[in-house]
Amino acid sequence: MLEAFAWGAVASGTLLLGAMLAYLFRPGPGLNAVIMAAGAGLLLGSVSYDLVEEALGAAGFLWVALWFFAGSAIFVLGDVLLDRMGARKRKNPSGAQADGSARGIVMGSVLDGIPESFVLGLTVVQGGINLPLLFAVALSNLPEGMASSSGLRIAGWPVTRVALMWSLVVLASAMAAAAGYVLLDPERGLIGAAGQASAQAFAAGALLTMLCDTMLPEAFEELRDWTGALVVLGFAGSIALAAI
Repeated sequence: MLEAFAWGAVASGTLLLGAMLAYLFRPGPGLNAVIMAAGAGLLLGSVSYDLVEEALGAAGFLWVALWFFAGSAIFVLGDVLLDRMGARKRKNPSGAQADGSARGIVMGSVLDGIPESFVLGLTVVQGGINLPLLFAVALSNLPEGMASSSGLRIAGWPVTRVALMWSLVVLASAMAAAAGYVLLDPERGLIGAAGQASAQAFAAGALLTMLCDTMLPEAFEELRDWTGALVVLGFAGSIALAAI
């Protein structure tokens, strides 16, 4: 369990790293978009080969599809509710977060990170951390931390407050990874292969929805025609990591 907790903290820790980079170096939106597009490609590879493919190997198509759509629906519902709480512009690098709430920003970031962290815990149960998924989660979190923190800096948030906020998100993500390890370990008899497949499919649906709703549109807004090439590069990186 401690190993899963640690990997969850490592994967989400790039949120805090991105925040520090935003305050120290003030990176432009172009760099955020490049990292976001490549991270989206890595996540697409993980969704396709590490989550959906493995889920289909343990459960039937209809069962996997049901949980896949459930993950998407729950993410959309949570996103809508959090938008109403002031989290709509939580990733905006221009300072629009000043109109929102700290609670909404934190809870929105937790919503983004819980499914992927939960499944990271499952990969530890299955024999070792999944490198493509780990790199995908870590890389996708980096531009989120950079973009959100750039906006919070412009909105007047002190760096200590931002660091505390992201530390809470990292802690929640690490706890989700530990929970995934405990709840999805078949030796504890809490859940079987079908349950693991359900968790993988649910996380895949939530992650794919998050990619389409946030990462890809934000990357395209800045990069335009270069977005697709960077997504493909990230996808190829996912395949290369899987082959290691």
